[in-house]
Amino acid sequence: MHFLEFEKPIAELEGKISELRHMSDADGMNIAEEVTRLESKVDKNLKATYSKLTPWQKTQVARHPDRPHCLDYIGALVADFMPLAGDRNYSEDHAIIGGVGRFRGRSVMVIGQEKGRDTETRLKHNFGMARPEGYRKARRLMELADRFGIPVLTFVDTAGAYPGIGAEERGQAEAIARSIETSLDLRVPLISVIIGEGGSGGAIALATGNIVLMLEHSIYSVISPEGCASILWRDGDQAKAAAEALKLTAQDLDRLGIIDAVIQEPIGGAHRNAQAVCQNVGDTIEHHLKDLLDVEGGQLRARRRDKFIAMGRLSDS
Repeated sequence: MHFLEFEKPIAELEGKISELRHMSDADGMNIAEEVTRLESKVDKNLKATYSKLTPWQKTQVARHPDRPHCLDYIGALVADFMPLAGDRNYSEDHAIIGGVGRFRGRSVMVIGQEKGRDTETRLKHNFGMARPEGYRKARRLMELADRFGIPVLTFVDTAGAYPGIGAEERGQAEAIARSIETSLDLRVPLISVIIGEGGSGGAIALATGNIVLMLEHSIYSVISPEGCASILWRDGDQAKAAAEALKLTAQDLDRLGIIDAVIQEPIGGAHRNAQAVCQNVGDTIEHHLKDLLDVEGGQLRARRRDKFIAMGRLSDS
């Protein structure tokens, strides 16, 4: 397992546990009591550490290489998934995964950003940073879902839209804006889950939902801490200060009313128990989807629009 910088004490304990188990296997020694003691210490350290993470530490957890990605959630929650490719205009963008399947017995359209797990898949999926054709594909699939009256589930995990010259030449900003416009116009339920990073317009293009959920240690912001630091202080080393100022954690955004609920992660983060976090995500989606299915299409659209318009209003108090 990959350990983050602030997890060094935990890494040392788990290293000792691994050594003891290796000794036990090799020498026939019975060291169960010592292993149990160390495992209990690891659990206590994990609880203590993860109960007081700073925004910058949460940013690191949200980017953890072992964290479950979009395809992991699709594999765990969506049966009979059939991928749908292409924007019918330019090409296929592998940064955005989309297709139809069945979520707990109900037909759904699933769209999400996939970062990739190793060098090969990260390059294939462009680290989850979509080009215009990716957002145009998302728009096409949302319109298809609207036509057939099936709910849309989106899984958001991106540092932002791809900033390359080619993407700008093909209308990156327009593609993102059209995706947001289509999201606002849907007459079917749209539930968005921020599973890792929710970066800038690249994230909100898929996160303009009736219900927006965030995993406990995910982040959601108009810009990355590094990008903010380079603009405000001309110094990328100020990323920690930027993370504090941006209010990018799930807890901050829940208090501000930007998101609708925070989904609890296993102790030590989603990467320590992917099965448990997928179950939590599925249960939370199902809970909110049941309520939305009873709402008429016009009301769904109106509520969604009102919700996002209200975020820009200043309180009289």
